[in-house]
Amino acid sequence: MREKQHNESQEDYLEAIYTVNQRNGYCRSVDLAEQLGYSKASVSVAVSKMKAEGLIIVDHAGLLKLTAEGEKTAKYTLQKHVLIRKLLRDIGVEEQQADREACKIEHIISEETFQKLTEAAKNHATFCR
Repeated sequence: MREKQHNESQEDYLEAIYTVNQRNGYCRSVDLAEQLGYSKASVSVAVSKMKAEGLIIVDHAGLLKLTAEGEKTAKYTLQKHVLIRKLLRDIGVEEQQADREACKIEHIISEETFQKLTEAAKNHATFCR
């Protein structure tokens, strides 16, 4: 269970930092702005807030690194996104629409519902009835 709730915007930022770091081996503010399609100014404000809340560290080279709490939130958000997108694709939703809607659903789905979807996905036959 998550100890602290983060807002939708923070979850999107943390997920994006995690994704960019996985893809490139590093993440700078400019990479984050590009990934999310946000202005550098918006990213700068968000980075400052997440740094103050202990979710990220900005090193001497300007690289964004997730703290343990930031990484936990990022991985959990990404896990929800991936599963929801897959389930939507499995029922025939077009890929881009599935991705957009998974991004919205990942923030509002309860932990209980997400766990039940995870269990159901493991037994994919549940969705074929």
